[in-house]
Amino acid sequence: MRKIEIASLPGDGVGIEVTEAAKDVLHTLTDAHGGLRFSFSSFPWSCDYYSEHGVMMPKDAMTTLRQFEALFLGAVGNPALVPDHISLWGMLIKIRREFELSVNVRPAKRLKGIASPLANPKSFDFVVVRENSEGEYSEVGGRIHQGEHEVAIQNAVFTRRATEKVIRYAFQLAEKRDNRLVSATKSNGIVHSMPFWDEVTKSVAGEYPHVDMQSSHIAFFVTKPADFDVIVASNLFGDVLTDIGSAIMGSIGIAPSANINLEGRYPSMFEPVHGSAPDIAGKGIANPIGQLWTAKMMLDHFGYEELGQTLMDAIENVTEAGIKTRDIGGTSSTKEVTEAVKQKILQSARG
Repeated sequence: MRKIEIASLPGDGVGIEVTEAAKDVLHTLTDAHGGLRFSFSSFPWSCDYYSEHGVMMPKDAMTTLRQFEALFLGAVGNPALVPDHISLWGMLIKIRREFELSVNVRPAKRLKGIASPLANPKSFDFVVVRENSEGEYSEVGGRIHQGEHEVAIQNAVFTRRATEKVIRYAFQLAEKRDNRLVSATKSNGIVHSMPFWDEVTKSVAGEYPHVDMQSSHIAFFVTKPADFDVIVASNLFGDVLTDIGSAIMGSIGIAPSANINLEGRYPSMFEPVHGSAPDIAGKGIANPIGQLWTAKMMLDHFGYEELGQTLMDAIENVTEAGIKTRDIGGTSSTKEVTEAVKQKILQSARG
């Protein structure tokens, strides 16, 4: 039996609730099907931790986390305690940058039993591959002067190395799916970085002649989501597009993501797209599906695609049966959804 050591980072708000729910489901899944066991070590780093210690994580946090095979994160942030720019850059973004998690993968599909706000969404099923380390979210820039003369400068940084890396990963993913890839661009309005992005995409495309590659302005994304399969995008555009992807699925509470270190030098990190939702924390109504789907992505990452699909099938069987939290039109609690998913997994194990 393989044992995988995971660092659990529940974080803030509903992150604590949904992380526990997902761990419970993963233990049920591995116990029922055998051959694999997850061992979770939990770390209390959060805005509460900051309030007590003045930092989001201790000085040796990165050394500690590096010993694990993956990181399983819930949510970070509580503006009532800590400004977002401190909590995010002190934990989430720090991990992404220092562990070179340069590729962010966020799938979106129409799940059974969940209504999309689109009038005719069809059966969309796509994956956004987002550059995760630089681009528009670089730290380069600053502010000078005061009052009406104050100036804020934010520089976008695109290196060929990081751009090629994420685009190549997207092409490789397209080869495993439907051999279709769209590069999100805005080169008609952004005169340096986006033409550079387009040039690198065209160069990498030559290595994958069987993949149908197109470039599209990001505005076209929401009108026909079923036309897309793999989309590759810069840091900002990928963030915007995946927020839209969450919305057209029916709720940001069901959206997963994976932050991947391609070289395997550091552990990859798996987290749902949603935030900490402090307004509903502790009420038992948080949607666990985003964290459960994230767990499915973690299973896939370790090569357990069949177990991952078993988990995904269980999730969709539950939503199709109408066992859903309030954000997606149901009345069920976090615990009720979690228990229903566990029961579907046990049923699948019994055949």
